[in-house]
Amino acid sequence: MGEAILQTAGVTKRFGGLNAVDVVDFTLGPGELVAVIGPNGAGKTTFVNLISGALRPDAGAVLFEGRDISRLPVHARAKLGIARSFQIASIFPELSVVENVALAAQAHAGSSFRFWGEVALEAPLRRRALAQLAALGLSDCADRPAAQLSHGEKRLLEIAMALVTEPRVLLLDEPMAGLGISEARRMISFIATLKGRFAILLVEHDMEAVFSLADRVAVLASGARVTDGPPDAVRADPRVQLAYLGAEEEDL
Repeated sequence: MGEAILQTAGVTKRFGGLNAVDVVDFTLGPGELVAVIGPNGAGKTTFVNLISGALRPDAGAVLFEGRDISRLPVHARAKLGIARSFQIASIFPELSVVENVALAAQAHAGSSFRFWGEVALEAPLRRRALAQLAALGLSDCADRPAAQLSHGEKRLLEIAMALVTEPRVLLLDEPMAGLGISEARRMISFIATLKGRFAILLVEHDMEAVFSLADRVAVLASGARVTDGPPDAVRADPRVQLAYLGAEEEDL
């Protein structure tokens, strides 16, 4: 696996008197998929926000290839190769599907900065966008308004917008949220194709997805790291059962 591409060292975020993330150490190696799980309120999304740059830590550090990036803004981290999807799909519904992806490519490359409606007309951007849509099985939707996509297709579109920036680290924040059974299976199958190509941090409540995809699983509870290890070991850890407030083992 090699040295960590992404690391947090004692990272902490406070909101008033609450430590939403409490002295968390974490590593992500090149090509590794690590799932971060925990009950509601565990601090998972806050943790991802600290890595993406949406929040700055009150203590500790976020490191990318050994460099402290704790104070860098989101766009600067994106330039380094950190891309993110969100719990709620973050797209431009009034634009076409291909325009959404081309705009993401443009923003990352800093190309011509034309008005949004003209972005997809730039041939190099459109080619990149269409290639990415084809990889996700969205070619037939390319010229449709993004608002017309199903919920699952919108989640795939958002991932296409992240992947077109050619990231080195992909942060997936609950990509299965709100998906039906068939859409969730499609998403799991797609994420499986990304394994080994990118370092992936996956925050997810769907335990089927977590334990079928993850190389390692890190568990947060009340902002602190409970455990971190291979999926089978984490599944059997009594501390994980306690963190999930008595959840039945077969649910984890």
